[in-house]
Amino acid sequence: MDYEQTRQERETNAARDSPDRQNREEAVLFIPLSDLHPFPNHPFKVREDDAMKETAESVREYGILTPAIVRPREGGGYEIISGHRRKHACELAGLDAMPALVREMDDDMAVIMMVDSNLQRENILPSERAQAYKMKMEAIKRRVGRHPKEAPAEDEKNGSQVGTHFSGKKSLEIIAQESGTSRMQVQRYIRLTELSPALQQMVDEKKIALTPAVEISYLTPDEQSLLKDTIDSEQATPSLSQAQRMKKLSQEGKLNEDSMLSIMMEDKKPEKYDLTISGDKLRKYFPRSYTPRQMEETILKLLEAWQRKRQRSQQR
Repeated sequence: MDYEQTRQERETNAARDSPDRQNREEAVLFIPLSDLHPFPNHPFKVREDDAMKETAESVREYGILTPAIVRPREGGGYEIISGHRRKHACELAGLDAMPALVREMDDDMAVIMMVDSNLQRENILPSERAQAYKMKMEAIKRRVGRHPKEAPAEDEKNGSQVGTHFSGKKSLEIIAQESGTSRMQVQRYIRLTELSPALQQMVDEKKIALTPAVEISYLTPDEQSLLKDTIDSEQATPSLSQAQRMKKLSQEGKLNEDSMLSIMMEDKKPEKYDLTISGDKLRKYFPRSYTPRQMEETILKLLEAWQRKRQRSQQR
């Protein structure tokens, strides 16, 4: 079963009450938008983009098809676990309430479910993914560290395997498995949280690639500030090789304005953006009679269909 299907099933299970879970204290209610409050330190931005406009139009016409997931909030109202974009779409559509599934859960379980319900989106910025992975990692560490008789019952109630099946695994391995990626890639993203906000923004804007950004994250705050000034003055961003050398000099206590400028002033080889896939790898997916041209046309059609599917999923 692929990762996306697993996520969709988890979201579906979270939004309905199956017969074997009748003891859950949960219900779908229409809650005033004024009583719905954002999740603390929510890492995923609600953007005013074309996808949001389309979602608002869909809400005007059909309403909210999938209830949000919320939990009672200390001090009154409800805290949104999943549904920040849906709430904003309701506001744009002129609605004053939306359906939400009310569920009791502790802080760590809320973090895990909040991250999982958002990571399935496609248009996530690197800084958002980085902060989400870090929040989930810290929540899992706390949860796995709880007494084995405490966490599993609530994990079962909320559809999570953390603390039960995964109790013997490290938090990074859990996140990697559930995200359909590698442990190393998760670790790379979490390192981005060590970057200054200005450099994180450059990563989000694709001005700095992920791997150089990871190396830069090991620089001290002062060195990162100096690097940002150097990038602005030289109108150039560091390559992986340059970032690695700056990291090495930083660890040796030798990185200063002169050494950094010397590295940044070097000519870099232009990066290649061409992607080549051998015919042997593709041939097994096509009839023998297909020409390379037919194969290319079919691949492009499938990619277009995939893109449309992604856009629809972003509108949820």
